[in-house]
Amino acid sequence: MTTSPPALFDEHDGRLLAEAALRSITASTSRLRGEEFLRTLVRDLAQALDVTYVIAGRVIQMADGEGIRTLAVWGGADFLPNMEYSLRHTPCQDVTDQTMCFHACGIQADYPQDTLLVDMRAESYVGMPMIDTEGKTLGILSAIDTKPIDENKRLLALSLLSIFAARCAAELQHQDREEVLEHKVQQRTEALRAAQASMVEQEKMAALGALVAGVAHEVNTPIGVAVTAASGMSAYAAQMVETLSGPKVSRSDMVALAERLKGAAELIEQNLARAAELIGNFKQLAVDQGTEHVTELGLREHVQGVVSAHSPELRKGAIGVRLDIDAALRARLPAGKLSQVLSNLLMNSAKHGYPDGGPGAVTIAARQEQAEGRAWLLIDFADDGVGMPPAVRERVFEPFFTTKRGQGGSGLGMHIVYTIVHQMGGQVSVDGNAERGCRFHVRLPLPA
Repeated sequence: MTTSPPALFDEHDGRLLAEAALRSITASTSRLRGEEFLRTLVRDLAQALDVTYVIAGRVIQMADGEGIRTLAVWGGADFLPNMEYSLRHTPCQDVTDQTMCFHACGIQADYPQDTLLVDMRAESYVGMPMIDTEGKTLGILSAIDTKPIDENKRLLALSLLSIFAARCAAELQHQDREEVLEHKVQQRTEALRAAQASMVEQEKMAALGALVAGVAHEVNTPIGVAVTAASGMSAYAAQMVETLSGPKVSRSDMVALAERLKGAAELIEQNLARAAELIGNFKQLAVDQGTEHVTELGLREHVQGVVSAHSPELRKGAIGVRLDIDAALRARLPAGKLSQVLSNLLMNSAKHGYPDGGPGAVTIAARQEQAEGRAWLLIDFADDGVGMPPAVRERVFEPFFTTKRGQGGSGLGMHIVYTIVHQMGGQVSVDGNAERGCRFHVRLPLPA
């Protein structure tokens, strides 16, 4: 009597069992990724192989050499917490050398220093390396049972573990590539933010530079008049000395010279005061923009100072500014940030609201209201310029968006307004229902 037919039947039966298990596990994990895939895989493998434990782990570097950080652990009835352990004196150490490891029984005796096997009451072990497309061992997939593994289960275990170890390796390799890609994206995003922040600062300095040029030109006029008046005073004084040195001194001549001297002195005083006011407003604006210090502001006076600092640019465009702000209205705000917002709004109107020059009129209104259990400052900034089409209005706060591309526009002016207002905890919007020109609404929270 021969034993060949039963052997052939057993082999065929084992192949059918393996194919059925393979189809079942493939179906349950085909649409899964990451941790969900690994957890489902170890659970389904444990059920298909009828073993107590299935572990999927990644190779890591530890103080005493290579180790394993488990990614998913099935422990008989439920998932177990992930852990890290050294590969020294464990069967897994052989697996990372890219060799399959199989122990049908007596695994604790084979590896007496592996305390984890003792804790698991392990008797048998099958392990398979996860090898990526570049031939690197990324991790292990192992099945551990508390009873011996017979020959039929050994063949099934090796078949399934070899197939799904490759699938796990592909998953880990995909995760590694995603991590590298995410790191690159993060680096480039940070570089872009740094570049954008640098450009914003450059834009602020450029705006300040434009103010310097405008203020310098504006200051030259009153100083020039004062210098001319001072020269006149010198001539009048010399004439007075000459008259007084003569044999006859006419009262009417002395009065006329005195009047001329008085007029020249008044002219000098007025023009030097005007120059001092311009320089003071510009200095305050420059200092404010360099600080985030919160202070109590007389709002009308503060806004008037910002407007005065821009008077050269506004006068050049024949743009007048009207303030609708109660002289008694006071608010605690970062003066520099508020100045920067108003400065950018004014320059936006001057450049874009009146591309061909004025005459034009800008109105800045402000009031305080109570809403949402706190105080708010509402600022309405409106001009009667050419306005904005809907397509521009939708993108006005986007960084680097400008209708003056190639004409000196950076596209950062209104983005700076948006950024600063949101840094202050407020909101800014553009009114799409303005009948003429452009209207911005700024809402800023006030401290209690």
